[in-house]
Amino acid sequence: MRLRSNKGFTLIELLIVVAIIGIIAAIAIPNLLNAIQRGKQKRSMADMRSIGTAVESYQVDNGYPPGCGNSSDLRGVMSNYLEPTFIRTLPAQDAWKFNFQIAQSVDEYTIISYGKNRSTDGCVAGTLTKNFNNDICYSNGQYSQYPDGTQQ
Repeated sequence: MRLRSNKGFTLIELLIVVAIIGIIAAIAIPNLLNAIQRGKQKRSMADMRSIGTAVESYQVDNGYPPGCGNSSDLRGVMSNYLEPTFIRTLPAQDAWKFNFQIAQSVDEYTIISYGKNRSTDGCVAGTLTKNFNNDICYSNGQYSQYPDGTQQ
Protein backbone atom coordinates (compact mmCIF):
# COMPACT_ATOMS: atom_id res chain seq x y z
CA MET A 1 0.00 0.00 0.00
CA ARG A 2 1.32 3.41 -0.98
CA LEU A 3 0.78 6.55 1.08
CA ARG A 4 0.01 9.69 -0.81
CA SER A 5 2.31 12.59 -0.10
CA ASN A 6 0.40 15.55 -1.46
CA LYS A 7 2.03 18.88 -0.96
CA GLY A 8 0.00 22.07 -0.91
CA PHE A 9 -2.92 23.76 0.81
CA THR A 10 -6.50 22.63 1.01
CA LEU A 11 -9.35 24.81 -0.18
CA ILE A 12 -10.46 25.43 3.41
CA GLU A 13 -7.02 26.68 4.41
CA LEU A 14 -6.93 29.07 1.47
CA LEU A 15 -10.41 30.40 2.24
CA ILE A 16 -9.47 31.03 5.87
CA VAL A 17 -6.36 32.98 4.84
CA VAL A 18 -8.35 35.07 2.34
CA ALA A 19 -10.98 35.81 5.01
CA ILE A 20 -8.30 36.92 7.49
CA ILE A 21 -6.71 39.21 4.91
CA GLY A 22 -10.15 40.67 4.12
CA ILE A 23 -10.85 41.41 7.78
CA ILE A 24 -7.47 43.10 8.23
CA ALA A 25 -8.02 45.19 5.08
CA ALA A 26 -11.49 46.23 6.26
CA ILE A 27 -9.99 47.55 9.47
CA ALA A 28 -6.82 49.12 8.04
CA ILE A 29 -8.11 50.95 4.94
CA PRO A 30 -10.50 53.38 6.71
CA ASN A 31 -7.79 54.20 9.25
CA LEU A 32 -5.30 54.82 6.44
CA LEU A 33 -7.70 57.13 4.59
CA ASN A 34 -8.40 59.04 7.81
CA ALA A 35 -4.66 59.41 8.46
CA ILE A 36 -4.12 60.77 4.93
CA GLN A 37 -6.83 63.42 5.42
CA ARG A 38 -5.42 64.37 8.86
CA GLY A 39 -2.01 64.81 7.24
CA LYS A 40 -3.49 67.11 4.59
CA GLN A 41 -5.21 69.11 7.30
CA LYS A 42 -1.99 69.54 9.28
CA ARG A 43 -0.01 70.49 6.16
CA SER A 44 -2.57 73.15 5.26
CA MET A 45 -2.43 74.52 8.80
CA ALA A 46 1.38 74.70 8.71
CA ASP A 47 1.29 76.53 5.36
CA MET A 48 -1.26 78.98 6.72
CA ARG A 49 0.93 79.67 9.74
CA SER A 50 3.93 80.33 7.45
CA ILE A 51 1.89 82.74 5.33
CA GLY A 52 0.65 84.51 8.46
CA THR A 53 4.20 84.90 9.76
CA ALA A 54 5.27 86.42 6.44
CA VAL A 55 2.32 88.83 6.43
CA GLU A 56 3.10 89.95 9.97
CA SER A 57 6.80 90.38 9.19
CA TYR A 58 5.89 92.58 6.21
CA GLN A 59 3.56 94.62 8.41
CA VAL A 60 6.22 95.13 11.08
CA ASP A 61 8.78 96.28 8.50
CA ASN A 62 6.46 98.55 6.52
CA GLY A 63 3.88 99.70 9.06
CA TYR A 64 0.92 98.50 6.98
CA PRO A 65 -0.28 95.10 5.72
CA PRO A 66 0.58 93.84 2.24
CA GLY A 67 -2.14 94.52 -0.29
CA CYS A 68 -5.63 95.34 0.85
CA GLY A 69 -9.08 94.46 -0.30
CA ASN A 70 -11.78 91.87 -0.15
CA SER A 71 -11.57 88.09 -0.25
CA SER A 72 -9.54 86.78 -3.16
CA ASP A 73 -6.94 84.22 -4.13
CA LEU A 74 -3.96 84.60 -1.86
CA ARG A 75 -1.24 84.14 -4.46
CA GLY A 76 -2.52 86.86 -6.77
CA VAL A 77 -2.72 89.41 -3.97
CA MET A 78 0.34 88.62 -1.84
CA SER A 79 3.13 87.14 -3.95
CA ASN A 80 4.48 90.52 -5.12
CA TYR A 81 4.66 91.80 -1.56
CA LEU A 82 6.03 88.75 0.27
CA GLU A 83 8.26 86.78 -2.14
CA PRO A 84 11.25 86.32 -1.72
CA THR A 85 11.95 88.68 1.18
CA PHE A 86 9.46 87.41 3.76
CA ILE A 87 8.81 83.90 2.45
CA ARG A 88 10.77 82.07 -0.20
CA THR A 89 7.77 80.64 -2.05
CA LEU A 90 4.26 81.56 -1.08
CA PRO A 91 2.07 78.44 -0.90
CA ALA A 92 -0.78 79.04 -3.31
CA GLN A 93 -2.83 75.95 -2.54
CA ASP A 94 -3.82 73.91 0.47
CA ALA A 95 -3.13 70.18 0.62
CA TRP A 96 -6.39 69.40 -1.21
CA LYS A 97 -5.11 71.44 -4.20
CA PHE A 98 -7.51 74.35 -3.74
CA ASN A 99 -6.34 77.96 -3.62
CA PHE A 100 -5.95 79.60 -0.23
CA GLN A 101 -8.18 82.64 0.15
CA ILE A 102 -7.42 85.83 2.05
CA ALA A 103 -9.82 88.40 3.46
CA GLN A 104 -8.26 91.67 4.61
CA SER A 105 -9.10 95.01 6.02
CA VAL A 106 -6.75 97.81 6.98
CA ASP A 107 -5.40 96.11 10.09
CA GLU A 108 -6.72 92.53 10.00
CA TYR A 109 -6.31 89.53 7.76
CA THR A 110 -7.81 86.04 7.59
CA ILE A 111 -6.30 83.19 5.58
CA ILE A 112 -8.87 80.56 4.67
CA SER A 113 -8.66 76.96 3.51
CA TYR A 114 -12.07 75.70 2.44
CA GLY A 115 -11.25 72.13 3.44
CA LYS A 116 -11.77 68.91 1.58
CA ASN A 117 -15.04 69.84 -0.16
CA ARG A 118 -13.99 73.39 -1.20
CA SER A 119 -17.23 75.01 -0.10
CA THR A 120 -17.24 77.99 2.17
CA ASP A 121 -18.83 77.48 5.57
CA GLY A 122 -17.70 80.81 6.95
CA CYS A 123 -15.27 81.51 9.76
CA VAL A 124 -16.66 81.70 13.28
CA ALA A 125 -14.07 82.68 15.87
CA GLY A 126 -13.35 79.98 18.44
CA THR A 127 -15.01 77.17 16.48
CA LEU A 128 -13.56 73.68 16.83
CA THR A 129 -14.40 71.68 13.72
CA LYS A 130 -15.03 67.93 13.56
CA ASN A 131 -15.16 67.40 9.81
CA PHE A 132 -12.54 67.45 7.05
CA ASN A 133 -14.96 69.54 4.96
CA ASN A 134 -15.03 72.45 7.43
CA ASP A 135 -13.06 75.61 6.76
CA ILE A 136 -9.77 76.29 8.53
CA CYS A 137 -9.26 79.98 9.33
CA TYR A 138 -6.08 81.73 10.48
CA SER A 139 -6.65 85.31 11.62
CA ASN A 140 -4.08 87.81 12.87
CA GLY A 141 -1.54 85.31 14.15
CA GLN A 142 -3.82 82.59 15.50
CA TYR A 143 -6.33 80.03 14.33
CA SER A 144 -9.86 81.31 14.72
CA GLN A 145 -11.49 78.13 13.38
CA TYR A 146 -9.55 74.89 13.42
CA PRO A 147 -9.90 71.10 13.66
CA ASP A 148 -9.97 69.48 17.06
CA GLY A 149 -10.37 65.87 18.08
CA THR A 150 -11.47 63.01 15.87
CA GLN A 151 -12.43 64.13 12.39
CA GLN A 152 -15.05 62.60 10.12
